[in-house]
Amino acid sequence: MASVSSSDDATGYAEIEQRRSASHESFLAHRAYYWARVAGFLGLFVVLTYVLIDVDPRHNGGSWYGYTLGTVGAGLIVWLAWLGIRKRRPTPGSWSLKAWTSAHVYLGLSLVIIGTLHTGFQLGWNVHTLAWVLMMLVIISGAYGIAVYTSLPQNLSENRREMTREQMIESLATIDKQLEAAAQPLSREDADRVIAALEQDVFSAGIAARFRGSGRRDATRTALEHISTGRAYDDDAHDLAQQKVRSLLGKRAAQIDQIRRHMQTKALLQIWLYVHVPLTIALLAALTAHVVSVFYYW
Repeated sequence: MASVSSSDDATGYAEIEQRRSASHESFLAHRAYYWARVAGFLGLFVVLTYVLIDVDPRHNGGSWYGYTLGTVGAGLIVWLAWLGIRKRRPTPGSWSLKAWTSAHVYLGLSLVIIGTLHTGFQLGWNVHTLAWVLMMLVIISGAYGIAVYTSLPQNLSENRREMTREQMIESLATIDKQLEAAAQPLSREDADRVIAALEQDVFSAGIAARFRGSGRRDATRTALEHISTGRAYDDDAHDLAQQKVRSLLGKRAAQIDQIRRHMQTKALLQIWLYVHVPLTIALLAALTAHVVSVFYYW
C-alpha cells in the first residue's frame, strides 16, 4: 500500500508541476514558438518570391505582386488591430488570449518584411508612405511593449514584497499616525518640518515625476536630514522623542520609495499603450486612405 501511495503522490506531484509549467508559459513561447515559426516561414517565403519573381519594370506597390503583398498586409493589419476587442472576451483552447497575443506579436513583426517589400522601396511624401511609416511606428511601439512585459513584471513583484498597492498605502498611513503622535514633544521648528512631510501628497506627482521613481528629495527627506544633522536635540543622547521621529521618518521615506517604484514600473508598463493604440488607429485611417486612393486612381 505504501508503494502505491508513494507512486500516486509522485504522479500527482508531476501533474502539478506540469500544470504549473504550462501556466507559466509566456505568450512568446506559446506552443513551442508556433507563431514565431509561422511568421518566420511567411517572411522567408515573401523574401524568396520577391527575389525570384521578375516584375516589369521593377517591384512596386502597383504591380500584381505589390497588390498581392498589399492585400495580405492590409488583411493582417486589420486582424492584428482586432486584438484590442478580443482581449475583452478571454477564452481557453487553441485560440485562447495567450495564443492570440502570440500570433499578434509574431505576425505583426512579419509585417516589416511584407509591408516594406509591398512598397518596392519606392517611398515619398504621399499617403502610401504615411501608411508604411505609421505601420513601422506601431511595430516599434509594440516591440517596446513586448520588452517591458517580459522584464518589468518581475521587478514589480519584487518591489511589492507580497504587498498589494492598498497595503502599501495602509502601511504609509499607519506610519503617519505614529509620526504625528511622536512629533508632539519636538520643538516648533522641528514639528513644522514633520507637519510639512505629513502634508506632502506622494500621489500628486505628475507624469515626469512618476518616471523619475524613488530616491528624489522631498519634504520627508528634508525633515529627516534636518532632524538628523540639524541643531535639534543632538546634545541629548537620551532624547527618545527625537530618536523615534528620526526612525519613523526613515520608515516613511522607505515606504514612499516603494510606492514610487511601484508607480514608476506601472507607468512604464502602461505608457506604451498610450502610443501604440492611437498609432494603430491612425494607421487604420491612413491604410483606408491608401486603399481608397489606389482604387480611385486605378
